[in-house]
Amino acid sequence: MPSEASTSHLVLIPSYNPGPKVLATVRAALAQWSPVWVVVDGSTDGSAEKLQALAGECPGLHVIVLPENRGKGAAVLEGISQAAAAGFTHALTMDSDGQHPAELIPAFMAASQRLPGHMVLGKPVFDADAPALRVNGRKVSNGWANLETLWMGIGDSLYGFRVYPIAPLIRIMRRNRFMRRFDFDPEAVVRLCWAGVKPLNIDAPVRYFRADEGGVSHFRYLRDNTLLTWMHTRLFLGFVVRLPLLIVRRIF
Repeated sequence: MPSEASTSHLVLIPSYNPGPKVLATVRAALAQWSPVWVVVDGSTDGSAEKLQALAGECPGLHVIVLPENRGKGAAVLEGISQAAAAGFTHALTMDSDGQHPAELIPAFMAASQRLPGHMVLGKPVFDADAPALRVNGRKVSNGWANLETLWMGIGDSLYGFRVYPIAPLIRIMRRNRFMRRFDFDPEAVVRLCWAGVKPLNIDAPVRYFRADEGGVSHFRYLRDNTLLTWMHTRLFLGFVVRLPLLIVRRIF
């Protein structure tokens, strides 16, 4: 664990029924950074109790338990709201199931500290076992996100390993009743671009674990793609309204 805890940047891990890798994931994050906050989003698999027990052993770990499942975006909003009240300015979000590279936390945090007005976005590097449907399907969302921002430079709209400036993200989410579930990651980057927060992309590996390796997926193809389609419909309408301003920004 790092010898000194940061007072500006924290790791924020939203977690819902994450499977057996959650404790290893949190320990890996703690080995690279402090503090680490976990928001347990109404989990029913006993992981909340295990994480609270771990927090009793690790002073750099803070666990927030929500009484019911609200969705990833809602869990992130709860976490960053409490973080802002505690004086933090930036949050690195990562999944709780071991897919994201904890060893890159210091590099992402350093990039954020160097350019605090930017959001630092992980650009996924897939291994050979990555599901082709997931890899190819995200290209559609990425294409729409880049169109909706006039190609401001979003390397990947869906990869949740990223550092957000907390203040503008809270403002955007509190003005918007969406962005509370699976639609959080892509809508956050588009709306932050609209607000003038520039993206900085850094390559980062992602690994999809099979069920026999402890992998857990809450992705539902029809449900979540319907949610993304509705999200991009809303964002495109917002893009049309903002188009003159976006053109001016791109020119100057």
